[in-house]
Amino acid sequence: MKRRSFLILTAATLVAPAFAQTKPVRIGVIGSGRIGMTLGALWVAAGHQVMFSDRDAEIAKRAAAEIGARAGSVEEAVAFGDVVLIAVPYGALPAIQKQVGDKLKGKIVVDPNNPVPARDGEMAVGAREKGAAVSTAALLPGARLVRSFNSWGYATMAREANRPAPRMAMPVAADDPAAKKAGLQLVQDAGFDAVDAGSLAASKLYDLGSSVSGRVLTAPELRQALNLRP
Repeated sequence: MKRRSFLILTAATLVAPAFAQTKPVRIGVIGSGRIGMTLGALWVAAGHQVMFSDRDAEIAKRAAAEIGARAGSVEEAVAFGDVVLIAVPYGALPAIQKQVGDKLKGKIVVDPNNPVPARDGEMAVGAREKGAAVSTAALLPGARLVRSFNSWGYATMAREANRPAPRMAMPVAADDPAAKKAGLQLVQDAGFDAVDAGSLAASKLYDLGSSVSGRVLTAPELRQALNLRP
């Protein structure tokens, strides 16, 4: 996960949403690259507490220093978080499971990770066929997985977050009702209109490369595109 001086979040992006959450959430972030840094910054702006971690500790420290968050080891970020965001190349998930898989059991885990065969090898082929979220859930047994933020690049999310209404919509899927509720709120707090997209299996409809991938849609447009009820 290479660090870079590329991320510029505008003042508009970092405005906390007017409906801000009633209680700050502690969020541990594994992977302090583009996606992790973008979402972490949006959540800090909304009043949440964030701890960054990365296989390169200096990357996590720099990410935290940029936005006034905390930094720690992967183990510390998991222990810190009521919710854990894992934002790493898909091929790194087995290593994450080996390192902290037991500690992730029972945790709400936000999953924006995409299997890319050219980068992640053979494991990504099967994951794409089955659906990324279902495959991630199998890799992280016991984690209460929430699928979101996976089909839109960091630059799009940074640009569109907290825009004036109608806001950009973001789908959220989970099999655990309480985890889904938390995921829907965190998507709202990040500055998007959260759309309940059903189960983890159903989230294959918005996997990377799907018909909605990369498209900036409003909530009604996204529901229509995914054939969801209003």
